[in-house]
Amino acid sequence: MHEAVVIALSSPVLVGVYENGELIEEISTEAMSSDALPEIFDTLLKKYHVERLVYAKGPGSFMGIKVTYLFLQTVSIVKKIPLLATDAFFFNENHPIKAVGKLYFVKNSNTISMVPLENPLLKGFTLPRTISSKNFDTDNAPYYGIDAVG
Repeated sequence: MHEAVVIALSSPVLVGVYENGELIEEISTEAMSSDALPEIFDTLLKKYHVERLVYAKGPGSFMGIKVTYLFLQTVSIVKKIPLLATDAFFFNENHPIKAVGKLYFVKNSNTISMVPLENPLLKGFTLPRTISSKNFDTDNAPYYGIDAVG
């Protein structure tokens, strides 16, 4: 079974291909997710029989979350591939995630909140070497965490 995992919450965009839970290919690009994802998936869907899509649904870049969700939801519908998700903290070992100004998203238990932090220990997003489907669920609606600025 091949799974494609996408993290497009910041730069770089990361895409991993997993076979039976083991990372077998990793793609990293500094390109914008709107440009990178169609090119990456054009290649991946020709090379692998992807049976599941997984993405980091947020919090993170508002635009990155939107573009990734719309792209993967479209692929999911057209190719009839299930789309699963998890929060971004799964991919950065539960470190704070930049929100706006001095505000950061933090996760305690299952609650994500936005708090002011002076000097947070930040960690970039990474693809784990192994994954298990128990870490992902069908609630794949994006988590923005803050309202759009208007």
